[in-house]
Amino acid sequence: MRQIGTPHPRLPLPPAGGEDDMADFLAWLGEAIPMVPALGIREMARDGDSLAWALSLSPSLNDKGTGFGGALTAQTTLLGWCWTTLWLRRQGLARDVVVAEATQRFLAPVTSDYRLTCEPAADDAPAALAERLAQCGKGRIALVQRLWCGDTLCLEARGDYAVLPAS
Repeated sequence: MRQIGTPHPRLPLPPAGGEDDMADFLAWLGEAIPMVPALGIREMARDGDSLAWALSLSPSLNDKGTGFGGALTAQTTLLGWCWTTLWLRRQGLARDVVVAEATQRFLAPVTSDYRLTCEPAADDAPAALAERLAQCGKGRIALVQRLWCGDTLCLEARGDYAVLPAS
């Protein structure tokens, strides 16, 4: 059982030049962050610079029978954290990531199972982060998360994620 103030053990880095198995990463995430199994994540996939989750709506229902904004916000924030953490792991870096700033814009009610996507806010953001890490040992990246019910964009979120210096 997780103890307050005690970090969860890190997942070993993938082999040099390799990538994480998404199912293994999601299983580790569920152990590291106790609320993750209750989020309704059915699948996690990476496509180029985009990371996506397929989610069930039922765990995140509000009193109106649609998506609860607080749950959706938590999911967008966590997806950005996952994007940054997985990007670092592909670079061979085991580093701490924290959300520095986040905003959300709710555009339509979430009325069915949905997908969340996350990608850099700018095409050159990953290269800029890599350069900043090499020069300063820390850095930030701006990411955009979008929640889709079918073809309807229901939520757009933006977050800045800070990569902390190595301890």
